Amino acid sequence: MRFTFLLITIFFYVSGISQDRRVITTAVPFLMIASDARAAGIGEQGVATSMDNFSQHWNPSKYVFSESSSAIAFSYTPYLSKLVNDIFLANISYYNKPNERSSWSASLKYFSLGDIDILQNPLDIPIIENPNEFTLDAAYSLKLNENFALAVSGRFLLSDVKLQTVDSETEAASSVAVDISGFYESDSKSYRNFDGIFRAGFNISNIGPKMKYSKLNNGTESFIPSNLRLGSGFEFIFDSNNSLAVTLEISKLLVPSPSVEVLNSNGDIVAYRQPDIGFLQGIFKSFGDAPDGFAEELKELTYSLGFEYSFNKSFFLRSGYFSEHELKGSRKFITIGTGFNTSRNLNIDLSYLISTSDVISPLENTVRLSLGFNFL
Repeated sequence: MRFTFLLITIFFYVSGISQDRRVITTAVPFLMIASDARAAGIGEQGVATSMDNFSQHWNPSKYVFSESSSAIAFSYTPYLSKLVNDIFLANISYYNKPNERSSWSASLKYFSLGDIDILQNPLDIPIIENPNEFTLDAAYSLKLNENFALAVSGRFLLSDVKLQTVDSETEAASSVAVDISGFYESDSKSYRNFDGIFRAGFNISNIGPKMKYSKLNNGTESFIPSNLRLGSGFEFIFDSNNSLAVTLEISKLLVPSPSVEVLNSNGDIVAYRQPDIGFLQGIFKSFGDAPDGFAEELKELTYSLGFEYSFNKSFFLRSGYFSEHELKGSRKFITIGTGFNTSRNLNIDLSYLISTSDVISPLENTVRLSLGFNFL
């Protein structure tokens, strides 16, 4: 695969300056991608859906509601598959539930930017580099009562996207972060024509210091994608074999809006960049710093609506819709997916994304695959 450093910078490298759309940029943006196929099939959401093997990414407090004592799962997501075949996001997750009140879990996410050929001159033998990013995290979950649980996660992040042969001033960046999450699942309640289960959840994720990619003392530091997710849903249980879950999720980056004006030589505003402040100050500032006030703050919210039909808890059909405002990234897409449980032990999930925005999604027409195995 042959990429120039400029192309890598456009797609992946962290920039402190946003264009007139005032899109919020962060380091390690791959953390905002749904790596598992189940969540990807219901509109890229998972904070308030029923427990699954990949709850570590969305809301690890769901693990204490598992019927299995432990499980392991793997997922694979091609990225920019229309252009290249060696950029991907992989995820492996594991959880263990030693008793009915607690669980612990861990996961590894790896994002490969593929092999990049570096040529100083057209006739030179290319130097191959492989930029990549990964996170390693662990979580502990505790059930406070029969219906509600909390979890705390710790995470190590490493972003090695430097091209040393092109820019000797860059280096790998690292950081640490914590998540705080909660999940509520009601008992099944009988209604006139069906039974039902109500679920709700939240996750404040990636609370941690900024990442620095430059060796220089005054080098630019980039925020990591601190994020708030809120969700709720209801599962309609029609009979012992058929059910339909409907879930709504709202998400907001807890990162400052690009609000500092960048002027050209004529004094005209050409762009906006994020303020140079600490990450904790940035989290609190993110709720009221948009240049156009509260109206723009609302534009920074993303919305996801998901549907999941289950037959005998063995066969699943899924669909969802994800929406982001045009001035904040313009991600809009429909998702579809399916899943199979073999004897309740082996789980296989597939999903597919169809973009409805003028901005082409890097995941357009991408099939995502997840595999999980439950230890009963």
